[in-house]
Amino acid sequence: MTTTAEQIRSYRGPVLFSYGFRPFFLFAAVWAALAVALWLPMLTGHLTLPTAMTPIEWHVHELVYGYVPAVVAGFLLTAVPNWTGRLPVVGAPLAWLFGCWLAGRLAIATSAWIGAAAAAAIDVAFLLALGAVIAREIVASGNTRNLKVLAGVGLLLAGNVLFHVEAIDGAGAGYGMRLGIAAAILLIMLIGGRIIPSFTRNWLIRRGAGRLPAAFDQLDVVVMIASAAALALWVVLPAERATASVALAAMAMNLLRLARWAGERTAAEPLVLVLHVAYAFVPAGFGLLALGILAPGVVAPTGAVHGFTAGAIALMTLAVMTRASLGHTGQALTASPPIQAIYAAALVAALARLLAAFDVLREPMLHLSAAAWVLAFGGFVVVYGPLLARRRTA
Repeated sequence: MTTTAEQIRSYRGPVLFSYGFRPFFLFAAVWAALAVALWLPMLTGHLTLPTAMTPIEWHVHELVYGYVPAVVAGFLLTAVPNWTGRLPVVGAPLAWLFGCWLAGRLAIATSAWIGAAAAAAIDVAFLLALGAVIAREIVASGNTRNLKVLAGVGLLLAGNVLFHVEAIDGAGAGYGMRLGIAAAILLIMLIGGRIIPSFTRNWLIRRGAGRLPAAFDQLDVVVMIASAAALALWVVLPAERATASVALAAMAMNLLRLARWAGERTAAEPLVLVLHVAYAFVPAGFGLLALGILAPGVVAPTGAVHGFTAGAIALMTLAVMTRASLGHTGQALTASPPIQAIYAAALVAALARLLAAFDVLREPMLHLSAAAWVLAFGGFVVVYGPLLARRRTA
C-alpha cells in the first residue's frame, strides 16, 4: 500500500500543488495583505475596483469569505489525510480547487462587469467543492466522527450565500457577515481545543516536570455549547441584552478553558505561546460583543467585532499556518526571529484596531493596524514563500 510520504516523494508535478497547505496558506497570506493594502485607499475614494459591492462590503467579504476559507482549505486538506489514513488531494485536483478559490476573488473584484449574481455563483462554488471533497475523504475512510468539521464549512457556505443575497438586495442587516465570523470562531474553538493542549503538552513534556494542560472533558463540551449559543444569538439578535448576557457567560467559560491549558509555561517558545495568545482573543471577543451591546457609547458594536476578526481569527490562522508549514516541510518547530516578528506585527494590528474601536486616536490607530497587518501577512509571504513554493515535504 502506498503511504502518504511515499506518494509525496513520488509526486513530480509543480511543488506548489504537492500538498494542500502549500497553495492555500501562501495565497491566503498574499490575499490578506493585498486586501487590506487596497482597503484604505478604497475607503477614502482614492482607489476604485470594478466590484458591485460597496468598499466596506468588499473589505468584509474578502477577509471573511476570501481569506478564511483559504486557510480552512489549507488546514483541512493537510489534516484530513492524517485523520483518515487516505492519500492527500494533490496535483490536478488540488490545482482545480485552488483555481475555484482564485476565480472567486477575481469574480468579486470584477462583479460590476460580470454581474453580482454571476460573481456570487462563482464565489460560492469554492466552498461547495471544498465541502464535497472533505466529505468524500472522511466518509470513504469510515472515520465519520470527524464529519463535525464540515459543520464549520457548511456555516461558512450558508453565510457566504446570505452575504451575497444581502449585498445584491442592498438591504443587508449584517446576518451574512456575523454568520461567517461565528463559523470561523467555532472552528477556532473546535480545532484549537484539539491542537493547543496537544502541542503544549508535547512541548512541556520535553521541558521536564510541571503542570500540563488538562485533557478534553465535559467542561470543554459545555464551553462549546455555551459559545455556540452566544454566537447564534449574536447572529440573529445582535443588539439584545440577552445576547450580551450569554456572551459574558461564554467569555468567562472560555477564560477558564484557556487557563486549563498551562499557557503561562510556554513563554520560552513563541511558536507555542502564540496559540494561547490567539485563543485569548476568543473570550476577549465575547466580552467586547457584550460591551458593544450594553455600552455602545464606550465601544461601537461594529468595532467590538474586531476582537474576533483582527484578534482571534488573524492571529490563530497565522499561528496555525506558520507551525504547519514548518512541520510539513521538515523544519525545526521553533519560532525564528522573523517568525516572531510576524506574530508581533499581527498582535500590534489587533490591539491597534481595538484601540480605534474605543475611539482612542482612531485614525492613527486604523492606519497603524492596517500597516501592521500588511507587515504580518506580507512577512509570512516573504519568509514562507520560498519554503512553500520550492521545497518538497520532508
